[in-house]
Amino acid sequence: MKDTTLRKIIHIDMDAFYASVEQRDNPALRGRPIAVGHPGGRSVVCTASYEARRFGVRSAMPATKAGKLCPELIFVEPRFEVYKQVSGAMHDIFHEYTDIIEPISLDEAFLDVTENKPGIPLAVTIAKEIKAKIRNTLGLTASAGVSYNKFLAKIASDYRKPDGLFTIHPDLAVKFISKLPVSDFWGVGAVTAEKMKALGLHTGADLAACPIEILHKEFGKLGYILYQFARGIDNRPVRSTWERKSLGCETTLARDISSTEEIETIITELAEELEGRVARKNFSGTTLTLKLKYSDFSTRSRSKSRREPFRTREEIFRESANLLTHADLSMPVRLVGLSVSVPDSSPQRQKFDPRQLVFDFDDTTDFLPFLQMGE
Repeated sequence: MKDTTLRKIIHIDMDAFYASVEQRDNPALRGRPIAVGHPGGRSVVCTASYEARRFGVRSAMPATKAGKLCPELIFVEPRFEVYKQVSGAMHDIFHEYTDIIEPISLDEAFLDVTENKPGIPLAVTIAKEIKAKIRNTLGLTASAGVSYNKFLAKIASDYRKPDGLFTIHPDLAVKFISKLPVSDFWGVGAVTAEKMKALGLHTGADLAACPIEILHKEFGKLGYILYQFARGIDNRPVRSTWERKSLGCETTLARDISSTEEIETIITELAEELEGRVARKNFSGTTLTLKLKYSDFSTRSRSKSRREPFRTREEIFRESANLLTHADLSMPVRLVGLSVSVPDSSPQRQKFDPRQLVFDFDDTTDFLPFLQMGE
């Protein structure tokens, strides 16, 4: 492992962030099972309080299902502007220690404190101070993980939630990873986990013993990543600056639909919205992706890449409608999304193959956690 002992990485993850903010601001909600989101209809839970999670209520769960699991569940309308303000205050605390901060979402971030502003030698000391300041100044709790790379710091922060603090030392990392269930690895969702178990891969030790050729054959790029993770290797830096890689919009439908004509109507509206977003952000994306979420909540997507960026609603609609002709509409659709990605300056754009590329529909759900890490 190259230079692993030289890096000091902290992962901070706020506990049930949206729900905790609502309980902080409204004493009547404290100790009660609450879900941030709209009740009923086609809505999903944004965040559930820990009181609600005891009943099995989880983020991204349909609101109707959450209500059945927990009849006493209280739905609270989201206040995203408030959450952004709290997130900004949290980042002010981070900046007291380092400016090398990689936000993952409003409530989650990596910090590289290898060289930190106060000159504190131990990363765990910094993590303790950050947790205390978040509690004292914001009235909220956070969990922190400390290790020598991002993968392990993330695993550590999840290990003792809520209000947890855990360190994975370099000397103990491989032993710790060997006992991890494959489902705890970044990028592994339910479908991939089941496939791994069918192959006899149940733990980090099993992944480490599996030849890289097999992992790549079965899981593609993710196989290479897991091969490294199983050995405690993750050389990705904490990135404090980012280039936007995608821009999109989507809509959850009032009812499930399955006809091409109805979906094309939705695509027309999304194409207009996406055109406006592309213009406002002055974004150049050469890959257009159509996403469909079905009535069973499975997600499929299909993409088209070309040399010139997608900018106008006409071309966005035309290519999206073409992608739709290859979609499986045997099952009703509950959500439609469009996005453009791959900026002009990206390595993928620079290496563009002049032949137009089309990628078949595939289940992207399992890869979303990893893709959201910025890779």
